[in-house]
Amino acid sequence: MKRTLIHNALLINEGQTVQGSVVVTNQGNIAEVLTCGRPLSAPCDETIDATGCYLLPGVIDDHVHFRDPGLTHKANILSESRAAAAGGVTSIMDMPNTVPQTTSLEALDAKLALLDERCVVNHSAYFGATNSNYTDFARLDRQHVCGIKLFMGSSTGNMLVDRMESLRAIFDSTDLLIAVHCEDPATIRQNMEKYKVQYADEDDVPVSKHSNIRSAAACYASSSLAVKLARETGARLHVLHLSTAHELKLLQAGPVEQKRITGEACVAHLLFSQADYRTLGTLIKCNPAVKTRADRDALRQAVATDVIDVIATDHAPHLITDKKGGATKAASGMPMVQFSLVSMLQLVSEGIFTIEQVVQKMCHAPAQLYSICGRGFIREGYRADLVLVRPQSPWTLGKEQIFSKCGWSPLEGHTFDWRVERTLVNGRTVYDGHAVDDTYRGEALCFNR
Repeated sequence: MKRTLIHNALLINEGQTVQGSVVVTNQGNIAEVLTCGRPLSAPCDETIDATGCYLLPGVIDDHVHFRDPGLTHKANILSESRAAAAGGVTSIMDMPNTVPQTTSLEALDAKLALLDERCVVNHSAYFGATNSNYTDFARLDRQHVCGIKLFMGSSTGNMLVDRMESLRAIFDSTDLLIAVHCEDPATIRQNMEKYKVQYADEDDVPVSKHSNIRSAAACYASSSLAVKLARETGARLHVLHLSTAHELKLLQAGPVEQKRITGEACVAHLLFSQADYRTLGTLIKCNPAVKTRADRDALRQAVATDVIDVIATDHAPHLITDKKGGATKAASGMPMVQFSLVSMLQLVSEGIFTIEQVVQKMCHAPAQLYSICGRGFIREGYRADLVLVRPQSPWTLGKEQIFSKCGWSPLEGHTFDWRVERTLVNGRTVYDGHAVDDTYRGEALCFNR
């Protein structure tokens, strides 16, 4: 058995930062965690000098759209998992709004097989809820399906569940985690008609009005209904991509493992606000929309105080041509998986978060939330999903550094102070700071249920 020593890093793990080293094996496990002068139990075959670097558990992104199958002109599993690996993301959970939609057991099996065949990092997929397929929930493989995805607001690849009897049945039909996109369609339609009339003489409604169309009121109306249904039924609810300060009143602070109702913040809503439409335009158009700076700052505070439990990306690549237009014509979504970790570490440099908080929200909490077996922590016996990052190593993002198939990022031209130096998936170096080893295939995530 080959042993590799990652030597002399600052380990960020379980709320602590300590100098140490980690031994990983070619069987994919963490064999030893060496801190406080503890010596090696046996020699190693290879040493990676991590002096000056931080060693983190690999990021677990519970919210990505890899567009495969059916939308591979935008992205595919191989291209987007390469981007994930380059960003220090070692596990992903893919959303069901593909073609065909992952709303039948057959489509789910096909999606999982595609991930096994093509994904460079570890993986799972959601089963998409419809108005009528909740009777299939009991037949899902609980060990390998991360959860149920429910659209209580229409978005890309409309999978809207809009019947109250269906919503109640969905919440009452499973104890699997129900991950919900919350926006009220009626409020959005009303707002949309108002702005279409106001800008009837123009080619499109300005993208700056997208946040008014997909408004804070639309978000709260839907998320409050989801929380109400979860409380009435005892369902396990995870509210995705929270975007408003008002919605935070629906959640409680505390350890993620003690909650039945949890919340996610996405990188875009932690970075951007409505003011950024002036410079970035439709590049930051997403659903739910970015809101005010006050909303952004409230989300940041909620991350720091354990009201929000997870940071994810809602990685949603489109061709740059799809982003033309305004509030009604431009596609919603942006590619973020490659730059999520360095973006959040940049907020560490700015004093917004601590590095321990970033690791908690991007690594530990997703593992706890989904009961992922043997991942998300630097622990002996766990799978060796690890990322080395170097601080005070500034670089500026150019188009040539983007691994996503769509070839663009709203962060182009931004200078980061942190650099991903190496990503290990199951003990294998899949990104060496320059290139991705796309001959490697990650493992199917296993859930302890």
